[in-house]
Amino acid sequence: MTDPIETPGRDPDADLPEETMWQGRFVTAKRRGRWEYASRSRGIRAAAIIAIDDQDRVILVSQYRVPLGRICLEIPAGLIGDDKDKSGESDVTAAIRELEEETGYRAARMEKLGEFYSSPGMVSESFTLLRAHGLTRTGEGGGTDSEDIVVHHVPRTQLPEFVARWRAMGHGVDVRIAMLMASLDSFLGESG
Repeated sequence: MTDPIETPGRDPDADLPEETMWQGRFVTAKRRGRWEYASRSRGIRAAAIIAIDDQDRVILVSQYRVPLGRICLEIPAGLIGDDKDKSGESDVTAAIRELEEETGYRAARMEKLGEFYSSPGMVSESFTLLRAHGLTRTGEGGGTDSEDIVVHHVPRTQLPEFVARWRAMGHGVDVRIAMLMASLDSFLGESG
């Protein structure tokens, strides 16, 4: 028999009305009781992709992130249904599109690994984590015209060293990279 999982009670502010303090095209600032937090506007969510090529290299991207004031190393990711012509887009469709736009790789199949929250004490945004399978190189990547994305092919066994060198240069590292490093062998299994 499995031990029961203990869960905390509800916060006293959980049932208070939610108040919108400010809303932009992509981000909304909200308050509920004593809690202040941000959410994605218009119910937009994100897809984040773990991609490992047939040479056992993790495909990462880097770009300048204004909120951080620095370049950040990340797994490929993007918004789901963020444009009017993408309304109703699925997380799998968005992941395939974003992976190809950002990295120049097309996935034959996407495997959903679950829905996760990036910073649940401050942001209500969730993202679907997906694993790309059957990668085919279709281009150079680099993102859309408004993005300046650099693609990195890092041998899986050298990922911790690469991240340490990246951090030593003063750049940011997305927390999903730490989770990726911790789970490469156990959670993801073989590279294929």
